Amino acid sequence: MTDAPGTYALLLQNEERQEIEVGALGEMIVRPGVYVYVGSAFGPGGLRARVGRHARGDGALHWHVDYLRAATALEAVWYTHDPERRECTWAAVLRALSGASVPVDGFGASDCTCPGHLVRVAEWPSWDRFRDHLHARVDTHSAVCRAPGAPLS
Repeated sequence: MTDAPGTYALLLQNEERQEIEVGALGEMIVRPGVYVYVGSAFGPGGLRARVGRHARGDGALHWHVDYLRAATALEAVWYTHDPERRECTWAAVLRALSGASVPVDGFGASDCTCPGHLVRVAEWPSWDRFRDHLHARVDTHSAVCRAPGAPLS
């Protein structure tokens, strides 16, 4: 992962039911399971800076995911250095997974019309299947990578 721009997915694990505040979205019930948040990094420092901030979990609670990140464990990161903003497409592919749900309408999607850029799934999503579905939707999509240390599901 470099300082080039791109799109990323944070795969977050939650072990116990929690209630958290998510800024202007209000209260969110975080049930046990896997949460996948999709974002983009097109500002200074690109993916390395943005994902690094999320991985550290430090700094002010600025984005919706900052609130969720404080209550969950970051287990994996998927990313692309595709020069196009792909977060809406990634979120759509994730929402189409069997058993996927959008836990809070509008989460992470305040600058688009998506139902949300956060998806909850009961079990770990397959990276291979995600990548295949993504490339089937967008045949010009750049390679999708896993950050080192990410589980090989």
